[in-house]
Amino acid sequence: MTNPGDVPAATSTEDSTPALPPATHEPIDVIDTPEEFADAVAALHAGHGPIAVDAERASGFRYSQRAYLLQFYRRGAGTFLFDPPAIGDFSALQAAISDEEWVFHAASQDLPCLREVGLDPKRIFDTELGARLLGLPRVGLGTVVADLLGVTLEKAHSAADWSKRPLPQDWLLYAALDVSLLVDLRDKIADLLAEAGKLDLAQQEFEYTLHKELRPQREDPWRRLSGIHQLRKQRQLAVARELWLARDAYAAAVDIAPGRLVPDRSLLAAAATLPQSRAELLALKEFNGRASHSESARWWAAIERGLTTEDLPPMRTGGDVIPPPRAWSDRNPEADRRLTAAKAVLTELSETREIPMENLLTPDTLRRLAWEPPTPLSVESLAQALRELEARPWQIDLLAEPILSAFVEGNQASQSPAATAVTELPNG
Repeated sequence: MTNPGDVPAATSTEDSTPALPPATHEPIDVIDTPEEFADAVAALHAGHGPIAVDAERASGFRYSQRAYLLQFYRRGAGTFLFDPPAIGDFSALQAAISDEEWVFHAASQDLPCLREVGLDPKRIFDTELGARLLGLPRVGLGTVVADLLGVTLEKAHSAADWSKRPLPQDWLLYAALDVSLLVDLRDKIADLLAEAGKLDLAQQEFEYTLHKELRPQREDPWRRLSGIHQLRKQRQLAVARELWLARDAYAAAVDIAPGRLVPDRSLLAAAATLPQSRAELLALKEFNGRASHSESARWWAAIERGLTTEDLPPMRTGGDVIPPPRAWSDRNPEADRRLTAAKAVLTELSETREIPMENLLTPDTLRRLAWEPPTPLSVESLAQALRELEARPWQIDLLAEPILSAFVEGNQASQSPAATAVTELPNG
């Protein structure tokens, strides 16, 4: 078996950023037998230092988000590419390396599919998140590797169908090179974070990424149908719901991405039109896709359910939903002034600390605080509210006092004579 660790090493010169050669390498094998797997586990266990990890899925091609290729690299061991469907049981690898630091680029994307096969790290370093906290303008792997390591990565296959077998050699080289540079990148970013005084807050973010719970499934996942806001009647929503549920069930059964069967725009067109017969449905020029006609009986049955059900969905959902900020000036002007003042303060902090606004504090967290701040309003109550909204300690220490000042300023503005005069102007 050829060890993928034998892929060409990255080198750089003072005058140029080299491209890694796409063809001059030994054939790269994918590990798919128990014997090869045992040898790779032993090699990774015997290596030293952090372990770089990457996963390739078939998003946009398959219904599931399972991994179809897993890449691991460790100094002293090399790079190994595993075929998860063929290997099945990764418990030996988990036992061998679980105590080590695992290095990812965008860990939140890969952790779910790794956990699906029983691979779950105890410590991580996320080079994408680290790059964000450094304030780098672009944080894609190729860009960060080029900027910090002086190496050009070919990113031609990132959106490929990795469920394909056998996998082409140029895809495998792309996958091997991706992971083989992550440890060097981790060390460079760690040094820069330490120089900027951000290593501690980065480690807090890594810990949060590792342990945060997966978002609970939406109560009405069909409402994420693209363009559904265009539907104005409950009956149309009922048809859209039944079509979405029928497509989702069929996509899961055949393991094909739902949009490749019948695109969202087709379901939306059928829901908006409310066809009265199967023939009328098939006559819709907007109703197309690879399974639009071959599974027409399935779609028509869904439409019939939507046309006849008495369980009509509400036009809007309730729950813990805050109105969009554009509506705040009318619905809650005091909150609007608090949000405006706080945004100004956080924008300044973002610039001075060189941390993107969304990493300084998520927009949703700031909106929730501004919409309904804690009472009585104080540094302590804001710190507790931030804690309940899963802000990290570094965010609480940095932001509680500035947000308090901004909210006080916003509240005072709402009580000023000018604001009161505007509020009390008669209609018309």
